Amino acid sequence: MSALRHIAVIDIGKTNAKVALVDLTTLSEVALRRIANAPVRQAPYPHHDVEGLWTFILNSLASLNREQRIDAISITTHGATGALVDAAGELVMPVLDYEFDGPGRLSAEYDAVRPPFAETGTPRLPVGLNLGAQFFWLEKRFPSEFARAAAMLMYPQYWALRLTGVAANEVTSLGCHTDLWNPWSGDFSSMVDSLKWRGLMAPVRPARDRLGPILPSLAARTGLDPQTPVFCGLHDSNASLLPHLLSDAPPFSVVSTGTWVVSMAVSGRPLPLDPARDTLVNVNALGDPVPSARFMGGREFSVLTGDKPLDCSGSDVLAVLTKKMLLLPSTQQGSGPFPHHAATWLNADGIGKGERFAAISFYLALMTATCLELIGADGPTTVEGPFARNRLFVGMLAAATARTVIASEAATGTSIGAALLATDQIASHGKGERTQPQTDPVWADYVSAWRAAASAQG
Repeated sequence: MSALRHIAVIDIGKTNAKVALVDLTTLSEVALRRIANAPVRQAPYPHHDVEGLWTFILNSLASLNREQRIDAISITTHGATGALVDAAGELVMPVLDYEFDGPGRLSAEYDAVRPPFAETGTPRLPVGLNLGAQFFWLEKRFPSEFARAAAMLMYPQYWALRLTGVAANEVTSLGCHTDLWNPWSGDFSSMVDSLKWRGLMAPVRPARDRLGPILPSLAARTGLDPQTPVFCGLHDSNASLLPHLLSDAPPFSVVSTGTWVVSMAVSGRPLPLDPARDTLVNVNALGDPVPSARFMGGREFSVLTGDKPLDCSGSDVLAVLTKKMLLLPSTQQGSGPFPHHAATWLNADGIGKGERFAAISFYLALMTATCLELIGADGPTTVEGPFARNRLFVGMLAAATARTVIASEAATGTSIGAALLATDQIASHGKGERTQPQTDPVWADYVSAWRAAASAQG
């Protein structure tokens, strides 16, 4: 087959699902299809609408292929999600929504079997954010259905199975706070063996492995060439990181923004991670451990703004800075660097819409700066995803870290990274605008005031 150029990337986030067509010669998205992604809140528990997503994926592939021939397919999805399938590749139970609190009802039992943080780099997280807790709950709650499972799959590889008929797993999703993977040994955790799950685990394949061509029935449905290869795929935050691993000189950090804001430090300052503050060890697409920290920043932004487009003037920004209008953590409790703090406003009586938007943007930047500090980040920080387009976020992040911040030009950094699985060429990644730390002391004073107030929350 000739060199692959146009890669269709299936990119399933918690809030939105996308199929992007990426041109590898320019490392840019040339076409995009998008839909909202909401869980189905029906029995037997809240779950992902995989059939709705499947219809969207196939329709998008067909539509994009009519515009430009698709040479290959790659996949990236959010973490904390997996599927149990039978020998025919069919789901034995719906794909559980990680925000469902069912797994939390077995916390004591699960805590007794989960591995320590030192083994997995996985903190204990609420609801179903530890994928191991989801599988544990499903086995206890639905034993007969669980017994029918022939394979446990991470979410990207579930879609790869539907496309190719080949079952696989991959380390970036296995290593994403699941309790299932030991990043130091590069093998499944002790819990996988103690619960006798190893036999259910599909073979671990590299993210860039070609699992096979698309199934003939899908080629007929979409109009794609029957030999169109499908790559194994990877976790979305690690997709954002991959272009930088291939082209940037360490130390550096990458902040992947979406429903979650995930900060990852490469060759930063060595620090002990604090699992109580939602730090963790991710595993990158090359198989190496990466200190990481996260909070639900995209969800917080949506809640705080009501998903309405907002803007502000220079006078609004100056008022927020000089009056020290502060939003303190956390709008979404239970995760992030301040998991038990309740959000509150300071010096914000009579705050206007523009001022409120500026203060929200600053809050999100300061939360991100806290995450970067907790993982020993050093060198420039690249922001991927929607927050890269928020100049106030970028400016405050530079001020709070006292380091350069690069706003990625890519609309969806995850899609570019996932597309790179289809090439061995190490291409320079488009950087975007560089922002240096502000020299006006009013910015540094605001950072100091926010940090002091957040610490005083107790």
